[in-house]
Amino acid sequence: MKRQTACMWIVMGLLCGALPTTAAVAAKPDEAARGIIERLGLLWPMGDQLVLESIPADSGRDVFEIESREGKVVLRGSSGVAIASAFNRYLKDYCHCEISLWGGDMTWPDRLPAVAAKVRQVSPWKHRYYLNFCAFSYSLAWYDWPQWERLIDWMALQGINMPLSVTGEEAIWQRVYGDLGLTKRQLDRFFVGPAYLPFGWMGCIDGWAGPLPAGWVERHLALQKKIVARERELGMTPVLQGFTGHVPAALKEKFPEAKLAKLESWCGFPPTYFLDPRDPLFAKIGRLFIEEQTRQFGTDHLYAADTFIEMNPPSNDPKFLAEMGRGVYNAMRASDPEAVWVMQGWLFVYHPEFWRPPQAKALLGAAPNDRMIVLDLNCESTPVWSKTEGFYGKPWIWNVIQDYGNELSLHGGLPQMATDLTAAMRGPWRGQMVGIGMVNEGLGNNPVVNAFLSEMAWRTDVPALPEFVRRHAASRYGDAPAMVQEAWQLLLATAYRTPLRLPSMPCVRPAMMAADRSPYFPLPYDNAELVRAWGKLLDCPARLQLSDRYRFDVVHVGRQAMVNMAAPLHKEILRAYEKKDRAALGKLSGQYLELMSDLDELVATRKEFLLGRYLADATRWGMDDEQRKFYEWNARTMLTQWGPSDNRLFDYCFREWSGLVSDFYRPRWKMFFERLDQSLAEGKPMDGKAFDRDIRRWEEQWTHQRQAYSTEPHGEAVAVARRFYEKYGEFASAKPR
Repeated sequence: MKRQTACMWIVMGLLCGALPTTAAVAAKPDEAARGIIERLGLLWPMGDQLVLESIPADSGRDVFEIESREGKVVLRGSSGVAIASAFNRYLKDYCHCEISLWGGDMTWPDRLPAVAAKVRQVSPWKHRYYLNFCAFSYSLAWYDWPQWERLIDWMALQGINMPLSVTGEEAIWQRVYGDLGLTKRQLDRFFVGPAYLPFGWMGCIDGWAGPLPAGWVERHLALQKKIVARERELGMTPVLQGFTGHVPAALKEKFPEAKLAKLESWCGFPPTYFLDPRDPLFAKIGRLFIEEQTRQFGTDHLYAADTFIEMNPPSNDPKFLAEMGRGVYNAMRASDPEAVWVMQGWLFVYHPEFWRPPQAKALLGAAPNDRMIVLDLNCESTPVWSKTEGFYGKPWIWNVIQDYGNELSLHGGLPQMATDLTAAMRGPWRGQMVGIGMVNEGLGNNPVVNAFLSEMAWRTDVPALPEFVRRHAASRYGDAPAMVQEAWQLLLATAYRTPLRLPSMPCVRPAMMAADRSPYFPLPYDNAELVRAWGKLLDCPARLQLSDRYRFDVVHVGRQAMVNMAAPLHKEILRAYEKKDRAALGKLSGQYLELMSDLDELVATRKEFLLGRYLADATRWGMDDEQRKFYEWNARTMLTQWGPSDNRLFDYCFREWSGLVSDFYRPRWKMFFERLDQSLAEGKPMDGKAFDRDIRRWEEQWTHQRQAYSTEPHGEAVAVARRFYEKYGEFASAKPR
């Protein structure tokens, strides 16, 4: 009955256009966690063997317990997230099962294994953070409620309790600026397209790929209400948006006295406009924004605001920066006295020459210490906490980005994560470290990284990585025989000691250059060792092939091994051209194009790597064919050109997806090789500038096409992977000359 009451409040809130207070929608922890198990389809096979119970927090921290009692498994927790984490830990450690976004179809034991000794785990972290603004473009732009529901459940299983939740913010801006007198036409020039919304929220771009079609805003307003309601039901505290000062240029027409500054261009896009925080209009807009947002979504008093995420402020005067910071914070506090400013520390990584200690201290000092939380984004590669004395007294959260643009790359940087996290937890500023998290630009493709951070959400000591990956493989595949263990130690020594994404030569826009200037991407490991890992995975016992997670990994590892051989082959092609060896050029070009065709066939065996599914997600939001066409263009452009043909972000979110490889990346290379061959046949130097103009025009035409791609995988993953391992194993492991 209590659960029905909680659900009734949620429904009433949605019907009335606003959410009740957080307390009103929060479900009892055991009821919230039971909902996850039910949605996973596990309540029926496990229900009579599981007991879920709520327990108090431990000194304000989430806690869970696992034990056996009277032939049943008892899971206790202080929140829905805590009990979900207990369930996830039990599945991994006792049942050798993993609930993953990357592979499904698990096999469950008929009887749940007993727990010999009671397990009690208290999280050392108040906050376990998740998501980057960019993820709402690169991964989540086209998500509907069933997809969000699955993701939120997965977040709870990983122990996440502080998710960024900024779906539907365009509805808030539409209402606020409409109330201030701006017209629909003026706002259409301000709002970016649906695939680019986070970059509009962050103040990077205006208008590009817009305007938003009819129905988009209201449908995503309703979607966000479902998202935050479910997150709160599980005990999460969603981080909503705060006002950063980014405003439409048209605001000057309505308020001629407003102090607007034109910011520097971001990545070649036209400059955007920033309202001076010292202008009284700044506080007014900020107050109206928080009030309307609270009316629609409720609040947990956490507001993300990054005024200059990748653009420098108009002045480096610490006095100005302090006033700017106070303006941002006071705009939040004007309508919410309990407001906490959640700020990404990325600006200190992106523009360190601007953000010297005086400038950083001025900005960070704008809010009281207990009213600001700083996210240290890139701790696996460029941690900032150790360079800023723990952000000069502010509470901060240790994070990894790991994923840029949701690109497809086998990497992780596990040793770097382990080293820096250990240093942070033992260092002089550990008292200010209040959380841990993942600030991925997309959902990523490397589940071992998520598993590592999920485990660290509940412990203060970093596990030995060889043992950790052994346990991870056992839970992921259901078993870890010798070949699995050997494969994963090789993966740990190669791809998963690499903190940054690996560039993909097949996805590079072709360009004329000398062979000695070929962008051969020197691997931080020996590709022969990665190929060995691939072979050992393929040699694992047949029973492992029942695991869909195993099949995903076999394809993902093989994909990376094949991709790694493209760069040295590209160099050989350019050498053949320079030697005017037309026969060698033709032979090597043919091998390159064959490799790309085979790569497309390999990734076509996995649903996670299909262009067709992505485009289907985008077009299903269309209410008529014109809208479907618009959404597809948005989606295609984001994946390829990103922006106008002369922008600097083309191919930023590269993905070796079936359909994208065969129909976009491969034809580009084919055209390039044909131009090289034509140049030798005619005895004339290739005109690289002309080719660049032509390829950009071709790319633009491709973004407007409408051909359908498969939404279902084709081929048996292990059989296809084995065939290409036998075909390319020796070639892929060859060292470049």
